[in-house]
Amino acid sequence: MANRHLSRSIAIQSLYEWDFKGKNPAVLKKIVERNIKEFGPGLKDADFIWQLVNGVIENLEKLDKIIEKSAPEWPIDQITVVDRNVLRAGLYELLFGNRDEVPPKVAINEAIELAKTFGGESSGRFINGVLGTVYREIGEPGKNE
Repeated sequence: MANRHLSRSIAIQSLYEWDFKGKNPAVLKKIVERNIKEFGPGLKDADFIWQLVNGVIENLEKLDKIIEKSAPEWPIDQITVVDRNVLRAGLYELLFGNRDEVPPKVAINEAIELAKTFGGESSGRFINGVLGTVYREIGEPGKNE
């Protein structure tokens, strides 16, 4: 599973750079390819990276609305670029990901760990709060089956 963590890390770094540089769709592919080469030289399969990056981009508007609703005191443009993209990726996995491959609690935990690694001192708590709020609202899928 270390490959999944590395893949998430590369996806977050790529989304961060893309967002930081103005969200130009023309450069996203180059950013991801460069980051895979630089940070994941031994990675055998980059499909999960592309799944995350493309999933976030395709659902960007929905994800940002959910973030704004779940953290109303933090307008999306006032959330740090790192935290914003960790939230987007975590929410994508939580809401749209394959739950058999990545259970919701794993998606949340991974996002918290990435926030602690790349974000500021309170990033982990912030990510936990927002994703926890969304998780409580959607409930635990399959729990009552």
